[in-house]
Amino acid sequence: MNVLITVSILLALFISIRFTTSTIERFGVAKSVSPYRVKYIAKTVNLALVIFYLILLVTFLGIEYSQISIFLSSVFAVIGVALFAQWSILSNITASLIIFFGFPYRVGDYIRVIDEDDGISGVIVEISLFHVLIKKGDELITYPNTLILQKAVVKLPAEPLASSDEPPNDK
Repeated sequence: MNVLITVSILLALFISIRFTTSTIERFGVAKSVSPYRVKYIAKTVNLALVIFYLILLVTFLGIEYSQISIFLSSVFAVIGVALFAQWSILSNITASLIIFFGFPYRVGDYIRVIDEDDGISGVIVEISLFHVLIKKGDELITYPNTLILQKAVVKLPAEPLASSDEPPNDK
């Protein structure tokens, strides 16, 4: 019976990964997202699916909590410390998921990120797992995903000919 449960759960995992990956790929094509981003978003979602199905497998197999509690608490303690130490990495990955599904700007758009101290404007060159690359003149600016979600971003009609931070003034 345990073999049947294990095979069923592994089959469901395989089907879920295939379905999720194809759905994310279709969504990426529909929104003109780079294949690089689609691949990393799919890997992140698939990792969450694997963890979910492993928990499901352990539950259905009836493995006693006492048998795995010490092991899991040790693993989660190490993971918790690592994630707390690298909170910005985790938040950038989360922001990347949000950007993938809900960011209204695409590669090639001319934008301005409004910041009190030093707002920037330029063309989005790439949106990766951790940052957005913005080209401003000859400079390539790396802007963290978490910051671009926290700041106001304005899509401008076209890149100005002058090398200023201001959009063209039509008077």
